[in-house]
Amino acid sequence: MAKILLVEDDIRLATLVQSYLAQHGFIVQLQSHGDAVAEHCRQFQPDLIVLDLMLPGLDGFGVCRQIRPWYKGPVLILTAKQSDIDQVLGLELGADDYVVKPVEPRVLVARINALLRRTQSNTKTDQQELQFNRLLLKQRSREAWLDHERVDLTSYEFDLIWMLAKHAGQTVKREAIHQQIIGREYDGLDRTVDVRISHLRRKLNDNAETPFRIKTVWGKGYLFVADAW
Repeated sequence: MAKILLVEDDIRLATLVQSYLAQHGFIVQLQSHGDAVAEHCRQFQPDLIVLDLMLPGLDGFGVCRQIRPWYKGPVLILTAKQSDIDQVLGLELGADDYVVKPVEPRVLVARINALLRRTQSNTKTDQQELQFNRLLLKQRSREAWLDHERVDLTSYEFDLIWMLAKHAGQTVKREAIHQQIIGREYDGLDRTVDVRISHLRRKLNDNAETPFRIKTVWGKGYLFVADAW
């Protein structure tokens, strides 16, 4: 039974969501104050965190920044405003997915299950390494090294670079990335993958204006260039 830490200051909503998730086999604990999330997380050791952005004390952005250096599980952001989505992604908080409130309970469960499946799949993968000249990717430890220096990647970003690198020299379609990494169909509008690719390019010293390591194949997807490292 997967353990979920639900961080939400609307007690009525939190209680309803907790009850619904419990009916679907999850162990759920509640936290309503941003300042207490880190300690609660250390004690509870959740498999996944559902994190509201608007919290008393430390807000969801601050919580995510605080826990991401050591918490390796998925973080699912709850936001009340569509306009916050770019900020959630753009600040590199390390969130793995987001839903906009009010969210249908079945949609929330589907997103949670998708994130947990991806995480469980990663932990079952045999130890592997991919080497491209000065770039080394380590699947077991989920680390990326460039020029013998460790690159600080979020869980989502590592999964993305690993998927692209495994298909080096081939165009990986955006639809495939959405299905495998995000766990849902691409709707033609979601910018999640584009933003994450932008983050990867910057962290891996690619050129933002004219990328030569992770190229955009317009209308199709992305190409990992094996000999560009």
